[in-house]
Amino acid sequence: MPFKQFRAEIDSILARDPAAKSRLEVLLCYPGLHAVLFYRVSHGAWKRGWRTLARTISHIGRMLTGIEIHPGALIGQRFFIDHGMGVVIGETAIIGDDVTLYQGVTLGGTSLHEGKRHPTLEDNVIVGSGAQVLGGFTVGRGARVGANAVVVKAVPAGATVTGIPAKVVGEAKVDFCAYGLSGADLPDPLARAIGGLLEEVTALKARVAELEDASPLRPAGTPVREPMPHLPAE
Repeated sequence: MPFKQFRAEIDSILARDPAAKSRLEVLLCYPGLHAVLFYRVSHGAWKRGWRTLARTISHIGRMLTGIEIHPGALIGQRFFIDHGMGVVIGETAIIGDDVTLYQGVTLGGTSLHEGKRHPTLEDNVIVGSGAQVLGGFTVGRGARVGANAVVVKAVPAGATVTGIPAKVVGEAKVDFCAYGLSGADLPDPLARAIGGLLEEVTALKARVAELEDASPLRPAGTPVREPMPHLPAE
């Protein structure tokens, strides 16, 4: 790896992790950087057809860092794996520039054929801890995958997805956010769905009450029903 490229890798970690205080600290104490260095060497051997040597180098890197990157994967520049333990990146995965993964992420395949089985992550994607991205689809440029999400289909560029299975819950509003989530601005899709159902039930009950009050079959003296109060949206 050229010196300028290696320095850019370290500087990108300093920019994305406020806990990093110096280049020396990153060089000595960041297993994500060490795993990428092992990958660069093993990938070089893989491209030359030295498959067993490539897998051996990759396995040594896995034992030392807890991060498993198949040497056949294609990874761009300034790739950052924060904390890192338990990350798995499959053989046909493609990762663009300035991508960030957190601990416990899997870029896995769900089929047994020899073609593209693992996901493609375009530039500036962030995948939060514990997320599982499974399949040969594309996660678009600048997308955010929330912690513990299970992604089984393509994600549009700039979208934020959460849940099992993952669904789009909004757009990425900042250039970088830790773990792929922006905190207080993150909507709860389940609460939003329940709130919508409650509003619909309220409206239906009010309409039924109006129809009953207008009906000529309503017995004389029957009190007029008051419609249920409107529930405020969350």
